[in-house]
Amino acid sequence: MVLKSFLMKSAAQIGAYASNEVPLAAAGNKVALVLASNTPFYPIYVATLAGTGGMPWLLLTLLVFPLFVLIPAISRHHSLLGRLALVLTGTTNTVFCTWLLGEQSGTELFLIPCITLASLLFSVKERRWMLPLAALPLGAYYFLHGSYGTPPYLYSDAGYSALFVMNAVSVGTLSIFLGIVFSAEYAVSKPAP
Repeated sequence: MVLKSFLMKSAAQIGAYASNEVPLAAAGNKVALVLASNTPFYPIYVATLAGTGGMPWLLLTLLVFPLFVLIPAISRHHSLLGRLALVLTGTTNTVFCTWLLGEQSGTELFLIPCITLASLLFSVKERRWMLPLAALPLGAYYFLHGSYGTPPYLYSDAGYSALFVMNAVSVGTLSIFLGIVFSAEYAVSKPAP
C-alpha cells in the first residue's frame, strides 16, 4: 500500500513537472523525461551486450541526463526555447555518442527520431524553426558520417553487431513512442472527423 501510494504520488509529481500550457511543449516535455529516464540504463545495456571494456568512456553517455531533465523547466519559462533545446540536445547527444561508441554501434540511427522530433515539435507558424532544426540531423549525417575517426574504445565485431541491433530496435521504439505522444496531442487539439 505504501509503495503504491509512493508510486502514484511520484507519477503525479512527474506529470505536473511535464505539464505545459502549450500542448506541443507538454508533448516535448514527456519525450524529454522518457529520454532522461532511459539514459542511466544505456551504459548498462552497452556493457551487457558488448562488454565492459569501454569503461570508463562509456559513462560519458550519462552527460546528457541533466539536460533532458531540465527541458520541462526551460519550457515552463519559454515554450519555444524548451522545444529548441530538446532537438539540439538530442542531435548533439547522438553525434557525441556516435563518436564515443563508433559508427558501427548504430547510434547514428538516432538522428532519425531527431528529425521526426523537430518536425513534430513546432506549429505551422513556427516553420522557420522547424525546417532548420529538422535539417540539422540530416546535415550532421551528411557531413560527419565516415569522418568520426576512431572511438576511444573499439568493441569486437560481435559486440558492434549486438549494439547495432539494440540501437536499431531502440530507434524504432522511440519512433513509435513519438507517434503515440504526438497523436495524443493532436487528438486533443483537433478531434478526428
